[in-house]
Amino acid sequence: MAPPPYGIIYNWDGAPHGYSAYPQSIDQFLAKVYAPLEDTQVGALCWCIALHEATWPSEYLDVTGDSTDRRYASARTLHHVENIRGFFERGEDPYGALVARGREQGIAVYASVRMNDNHFWDLRPTDLATTTRNELTPLRKQHPEWLLGDDAPGWCSTSWNLAIPEVRSHILRLVSEACRQADWDGVELDWQRHAFHLPADHAYRLRYTLTSLMRAIRAETEAIAAERGRPFHVAVRVATTFESCRNIGYDIETWVGEKLCDLVIAGGNSGTDPGAEVERFTALCQRQGIPFYGGFDSDGRQQARRLRPHAQWRQEWFRGLARNYLDRGAQGIYVFNWHGHRDTHRPLLTTMGSLDTLTGHDKTYAALHRSIGPKTAGRAGAERDDRIYGETPVDLLPTLTGTGPTFHIHLSDEEPPSHAELQIEIAHFTAADKVRVVLDGEDLGDPIVRDTAAEDPNDPADISENKWLTWSLSDKQAGRGIREVQVILLDRDPRLSIPLHIEHVEIYLQYSATTS
Repeated sequence: MAPPPYGIIYNWDGAPHGYSAYPQSIDQFLAKVYAPLEDTQVGALCWCIALHEATWPSEYLDVTGDSTDRRYASARTLHHVENIRGFFERGEDPYGALVARGREQGIAVYASVRMNDNHFWDLRPTDLATTTRNELTPLRKQHPEWLLGDDAPGWCSTSWNLAIPEVRSHILRLVSEACRQADWDGVELDWQRHAFHLPADHAYRLRYTLTSLMRAIRAETEAIAAERGRPFHVAVRVATTFESCRNIGYDIETWVGEKLCDLVIAGGNSGTDPGAEVERFTALCQRQGIPFYGGFDSDGRQQARRLRPHAQWRQEWFRGLARNYLDRGAQGIYVFNWHGHRDTHRPLLTTMGSLDTLTGHDKTYAALHRSIGPKTAGRAGAERDDRIYGETPVDLLPTLTGTGPTFHIHLSDEEPPSHAELQIEIAHFTAADKVRVVLDGEDLGDPIVRDTAAEDPNDPADISENKWLTWSLSDKQAGRGIREVQVILLDRDPRLSIPLHIEHVEIYLQYSATTS
């Protein structure tokens, strides 16, 4: 039986355990968890219950705090861990209370298990025998040969290698125990936090090992469903494209074909990946009656100095993405890493769950942007399987045939806006530079060139390194469909040794309603 429509699924990664000083009460805990969700379109909560250690009393698994004998490197960690342990030491049932409160509010509650979380950053397998880092568990230190090591980017070299049978047995026990900690509506298998599970050169060929784990977990959840006489749903969070799923080792076609899951979520491994192949996922899932949700994370990969305040742009962008996903067939929206109090994300959580409530709000639609961090940074390689078809940023170079890069913007609004504008950010632009911009085969003519420094009253400069080129669009040009934008270099300031660099290509739709 497929789960009911949820509108928006909200993943809480366990942070509210640390939002109150020790000892946190059950009432404090529930208030922190549900404050952002009350009176919104959130229909399901995924509660992160398992990372490296169990967050419940376990006879077989390391329990949070055990690895450091309950001595902590920060007050924040102390409050977080001791609040978890304190509940059980007082004989309380935090996860049962979590589910009960969800039922009162009409919100389904899933246990969420990170299949291979890695927040060890600069540690390598060779460090494990001597490190005193407080988040490490004895099992990793005892068995460094069970880790990916050089077969993964450095920052996640201490991730589990799921090709190892003992590792899969450990993960199965972790999932099985987590599923029995409360009367959950189901379990989310979060494969994307973080998405490095198999040796990179062999992940596709070893995908059967992850599928075998999926089958074993499915057998466990079916046993739970039989015991209680109602479904125990399995949700999976995977990559946004079929190519990335294959590269990581997710045989999503088999998982769906064998009904090893009841709900599929596509999300990025490193921030929001707007490049989800929505039509392909929905076509695959619909054959088995399985709903598909588009996943959103943070907006950090989209940072820029734009013509509007970032907070305003963020709401426009996520509303545009939500409208786009729902219009293309997704049943709902999933959000991850959206920490906040009651009002932090309320404007979005009360509108993103349906096409109707998105109508009449300002939106921004953008060409797919792929931000690749420094090769030596702490998270180098994190973007490996995210936004793989990114069209921006890109150098604007002369060509032999007088053409240029082409960008695609998928507009989903049916109602005409009061104003529409194409906005292109170009780095290293001067008055001597000339470009030609063509929208769906039509030359747009000269742009209005705007500089954020000149428009910022707090900036003493009149110019910055980047310029925004803008064109007003007609209702037809801003209508529903895929817009094709080509940028052609006509002339470049000969005094500059660096090329023009196209950073962002976006269409802004403004309505009479405010973005609140």
